[in-house]
Amino acid sequence: MHSQGSTARPVPADAPQGSNAPIDRKALVRRHNVSQQTLDPRSPVSVGNGEFAFTMDLTGVQSLPAEYPVGARDDALPPGTLLGTQSQWGWHSTPTEETYGLAGSTVTYDSPRGPVPYVDMVGDIVNDRETGTSAGETWLRANPHRLDLGRIGFMLATGSTERAISGADVAGTGQTLDLWTGTVHSAFTLGGRPVNVLTACHPRRDELGFHVESPALHDGLVICVDFPYGSEAWHDAADWSRPEAHTTVLGEAVPSVIHPGSTSWTVHRELDHSRYRMVVTGRGLVVEQTGRHRIRISALPGGPAALDAAVAFIPADDGDCIPRDVAFPAAELPDGDAKAGAAVGPFPGANGPGSNIAAASATHWEGFWTTGGVMELDATADARAKELERRIVLSQYLTAVNCAGSLPPQETGLVCNSWRGRFHLEMHWWHAAHFALWNRAELLLPSLRWYATILETSRRTARAQGFDGVRWPKQVGPDGRESPSPIGTFLIWQQPHPIYLAELVYRANPCKDVLEEFAEIVFESAAFMASFAHPTARGFELGPPLIPAQESYGPLRAAVTNPTFELAYWQWGLRTAAAWRERLGLEPVAAWRDVAGGLVPPRVMDGVYAAIDVEPFTIRTDHPSMLCALGVLPRTDLIDADTMRATLADVLAGWDWDSTWGWDYPVMAMAAARLGDPEAAVDALLQDAGKNTVLANGHNRQTDSLPLYLPGNGGLLAATALMAAGWDNGPDRRSPGFPPGWTVRWEGLLASP
Repeated sequence: MHSQGSTARPVPADAPQGSNAPIDRKALVRRHNVSQQTLDPRSPVSVGNGEFAFTMDLTGVQSLPAEYPVGARDDALPPGTLLGTQSQWGWHSTPTEETYGLAGSTVTYDSPRGPVPYVDMVGDIVNDRETGTSAGETWLRANPHRLDLGRIGFMLATGSTERAISGADVAGTGQTLDLWTGTVHSAFTLGGRPVNVLTACHPRRDELGFHVESPALHDGLVICVDFPYGSEAWHDAADWSRPEAHTTVLGEAVPSVIHPGSTSWTVHRELDHSRYRMVVTGRGLVVEQTGRHRIRISALPGGPAALDAAVAFIPADDGDCIPRDVAFPAAELPDGDAKAGAAVGPFPGANGPGSNIAAASATHWEGFWTTGGVMELDATADARAKELERRIVLSQYLTAVNCAGSLPPQETGLVCNSWRGRFHLEMHWWHAAHFALWNRAELLLPSLRWYATILETSRRTARAQGFDGVRWPKQVGPDGRESPSPIGTFLIWQQPHPIYLAELVYRANPCKDVLEEFAEIVFESAAFMASFAHPTARGFELGPPLIPAQESYGPLRAAVTNPTFELAYWQWGLRTAAAWRERLGLEPVAAWRDVAGGLVPPRVMDGVYAAIDVEPFTIRTDHPSMLCALGVLPRTDLIDADTMRATLADVLAGWDWDSTWGWDYPVMAMAAARLGDPEAAVDALLQDAGKNTVLANGHNRQTDSLPLYLPGNGGLLAATALMAAGWDNGPDRRSPGFPPGWTVRWEGLLASP
């Protein structure tokens, strides 16, 4: 357990409010298990470990892709898109005859410091669709793209052929995601025969466990794995139309290295320069290749009416599925038969690789839920409390599965692709900051460490534009290469994020090791920020060109200056970086001090903060990002509380809610809490708005083409942590961001900056 690290304000004692008894964490978590009896095409459930995840339909695998359309609009995703099998390492680039580079999209813009080159885009983006882009721009935006590693589903076999099952074939469906164990039990009937399935993911390997019991296993019920080609489509990770472009080869059966007493079969996959393996392990199995890109797994004829198997996905250059270092706390995990998962799920006495993975999952998730922060609202009479508690518990599970890996997450995590699986660094705070506030900083560390791998790439970007330090990109893959964009490359609010995230890690564990590990990332981020601000007679200013967090001003990028949030973030970030130098005993940097103290104040119009410093000042669409300046951030010299209070009231009185995004509601809640209005904070978190929808599976739905949005889940957790544990220089009372009449019991949360 990390120590609580705010030096500016003591964290309240951990004893739950209203009781000296500890919270019954198991009861709290399990009352929000996801149970579904009918097929909801918007709400499949996942198992995963931050590096790898598998999303399933009501059969416990991915049998019914045709039943999972995301919507009816023309821009809805193809059926099956939500049923993904994805990893942090699985990426692919489509070969081209021509070598494409960013130089072809570079445009020179005037700035107060002279001409500055930016990676722009000849075409445009309308409703998530590119128009008029060159072949090079399209390729650079689409590559590398994240792979769907394989679709695993039940089929009915006759001889060497298989028939897909449909929703009409199954009846009596019921499924429960048990959050306490991270396992899913699915039950249904197929042709009148019962089928019971237990599905789990190993916490330290990219390996799935399946235990199936059904008399139908002796009458043609099999599991098939189909493999697609990589897709350059905006949201679809699987291209099923190019079987000739990739290869699938099944190897010979050998004794398992990982699961003693079992047999393994290795499937070798090759897609151009991308290679990986799938390893199937079990006893009493028949594994065969029945199609160009299909592997069939069936129970041995004459054996038990059960199938217990492990299915692992492994990068080609890795060993035999050796456990890797991961962020989750180490636990004693049962891998061998002597520690089989007899007590897990609905199958007492089950034994084999799949059942053992379920046992390992149960051990891990119990450790997850019994450490770190917890919050219970169930004793509150206000009807809103139960729904808020549901969202909090499910968001913890979803972010641990999707956002705790070695790369900053994409906005749809490891469920399906959004923006080709590439991740947006301005969203990293929303995905991951809450881990530290909920006393799980170890889940933030892997993705924060990734910035060190792109220091040189980001340093070259800054140098080419005439700035010091590093300029972090926006829309990227693992290599950190920027994407051509009329918006992304002009954003600047991702720049202080690594400083903020590193500061949260330090507050959770205030030691010299943390300071030394992240010093270069913090200092290089600050060096760019200081050099990006330019002096005028008014003080130091930001831009042009730039686009603020509220992207409504994209067409005005050549003229935008001094957005309210970014000004405050610049001041806070530079002063925090300066504090890091002081903690390490280093000399201060005069430029950081001068810029932080000399930034121009944000524009105030009619008593409220404008979004930017030039006309049209505020457009009432997209993110009301002005509120971040005293919501995400603590109060700085630049921000007046009364003016921000008027700004919040102005936003709440009339904003285009259809154009907002899921993290905007936590922004409003954090601003309201810091301004002393806890009722407004709760109202914001539960506001009845389309993009504040939280589905049965806990995901924050946005649109048909963006069916889930993890920044909304992470933002909710950051906001509720602040509302419960408080913030620097905030009210000296417990749970200051919740209404006085609420019973808010919590343990282990850390105060926000």
